[in-house]
Amino acid sequence: MIALQQEDIDIAALIAASRRDSMGAQVVFVGTVRDDGIEAIEFEAHAAMAQKDLEAIAAEATEKFGLHSVDIIHRTGTLPVGETIVVIIAGAGHRDEGFDGCRFILERIKEFVPIWKKDIAGETTRWHH
Repeated sequence: MIALQQEDIDIAALIAASRRDSMGAQVVFVGTVRDDGIEAIEFEAHAAMAQKDLEAIAAEATEKFGLHSVDIIHRTGTLPVGETIVVIIAGAGHRDEGFDGCRFILERIKEFVPIWKKDIAGETTRWHH
């Protein structure tokens, strides 16, 4: 599953749904809003472009690392400290490919996907990519 959504992510259900008998490893990354002097982060995305880019990144990682499955769910909207932002699951035959693929996907998302975030700390806000 590759998706942008406002709703919370059911991580356990996503892991279960992405399992394949051919996989020896599932590497799961869960990014959360950390308490870094902020109250929340607001995420906005160019939905159509972001979806297309996420799908392209998943295909690239699958090809490059021989992944058996890729799931990426990134949330939008205002998320308070402690909330899940993104879940990436890289399913592979072996753990090395899974770890490498998962890291590759995360770095590509941060570098290329049109998702912007605004840190919210009281009356102070700051937009960045």
